Amino acid sequence: MNRKRYFAGLAAGGCSGVSGPVLADFALNMTTGATAISQSVYDLHMIILGICVVIGIVVFGAMIYSIIYHRKSKGAVPAQFHESTAAEIAWTVVPIVILVSMAVPATRTLLAMEDTSNADLTIKVTGIQWKWKYDYLEDQISFVSNLHPKHNEARQRNSGVDLAQFGDQYLLDVDEPVVVPVGKKVRFLLTAADVIHAWWVPDLGWKKDAIPGFINEAWAQIDKPGTYRGQCAELCGKDHGFMPIVVQAVSEAEYAQWVASKQDAAQAAAASADREWSEEELMARGAEVYATNCAACHQANGQGVPGAFPALAGSPLATAADPAAHIEIVMKGKASTAMAAYTNLLNDADLAAVITYERNSWGNAAGVVQPAAVKAAR
Repeated sequence: MNRKRYFAGLAAGGCSGVSGPVLADFALNMTTGATAISQSVYDLHMIILGICVVIGIVVFGAMIYSIIYHRKSKGAVPAQFHESTAAEIAWTVVPIVILVSMAVPATRTLLAMEDTSNADLTIKVTGIQWKWKYDYLEDQISFVSNLHPKHNEARQRNSGVDLAQFGDQYLLDVDEPVVVPVGKKVRFLLTAADVIHAWWVPDLGWKKDAIPGFINEAWAQIDKPGTYRGQCAELCGKDHGFMPIVVQAVSEAEYAQWVASKQDAAQAAAASADREWSEEELMARGAEVYATNCAACHQANGQGVPGAFPALAGSPLATAADPAAHIEIVMKGKASTAMAAYTNLLNDADLAAVITYERNSWGNAAGVVQPAAVKAAR
């Protein structure tokens, strides 16, 4: 099943594999979702749909009846009346009643969607071409979520990877999911670092734009453990289709363990900048970082895309004796190009590893760059 059909199923019946089955490909209804807000949106949809169906039956029923039984060929003579007070009152009052009956629950739902007060947890979401950065403000956790490396490898030209192994989740998995505790109100602050993105997980019942220089707010409280998937929903560049979102709702105990593990990993990463790494360690780590962050543009073979993305194999930048310029462009990016700044996306060890990998792959042999050199360049 391709992504379009997958999300048709999402819109019909929930997320795949954990929280609920994907319904038939041709199901048309909305998902009931995994939050009270999504359930309210679904109920509102059904109420308004029911009202529209009744109106349609009455209006078109009257039209069809009149066309059949009051046509000229049967001798029907049109009524001659003007300024009927009763008709004026009827077609004014009835629409008002209908609109109010829809406006009251709609306003209640919209107000609830915008009420981000009294949140138990705040997560800042930053859209970046083409990945998501998450900052857990209370827990001092920060990480970048990318398309899963296996999916990223499979999508490359002439990869030869069998897509059947991914099933319904092809291009919908990530290396770092968003983890939230069940039963807790989570406030999301959404922004972007470059262009407009949109953070959309259908089962949460809402979609919000992530706009550079602005912060939008939203919230969700998931009461059922599970995995909920989404995507960027705003055309944001060549890899727009490769920005999946995965939210994992877990118990409070599991969440506490996850927070502790992420904090320990952050401390270990910070400490890693102060030790000397071997070339083998840097190359192994660099290969992983390159595959996740760089291969989509510069290609796995380092040849780039002519006219769009420069080759790294034999590049003067990647083969220069002094790595300073190489470190600077990887850390700060290049204005007016797709080359993003990785200063706030990768730690010192990862930056040193990927630079070392680029300087010693595809025939390049320019020596290693230690994390301490990256740390000093910040």
